[in-house]
Amino acid sequence: MLSPVKRKLAVLPLVLLPFATVAACGGENTKTDCNLNACTITFDRGVDASASILGIKAELVDVKGNNVTLKVGGQQITVPVGEAEQSEGFDVQVQSVTKDNVVVKISNSG
Repeated sequence: MLSPVKRKLAVLPLVLLPFATVAACGGENTKTDCNLNACTITFDRGVDASASILGIKAELVDVKGNNVTLKVGGQQITVPVGEAEQSEGFDVQVQSVTKDNVVVKISNSG
């Protein structure tokens, strides 16, 4: 039988796991805002931009007009601004495109 202190120490990693998942988002030439089920990523344009979020890597590949090409979890997809596509079990929605950045929301589709 575990003592109360050992029991609390054994449970502590499980309690902290959701916070580690939220804190584990970030990237290069991006800003991220994540919760347990979704991340909004602001990619800088004109540079290599990627983010590690929700256990996958998301990269901005190209922007042509209102079509944004992304690589999500290794799969390349093109998503029109204001629309959503699915990739690797995630919903990928392009929220906006400006001359300086691209804002994308990626969420669990399940």
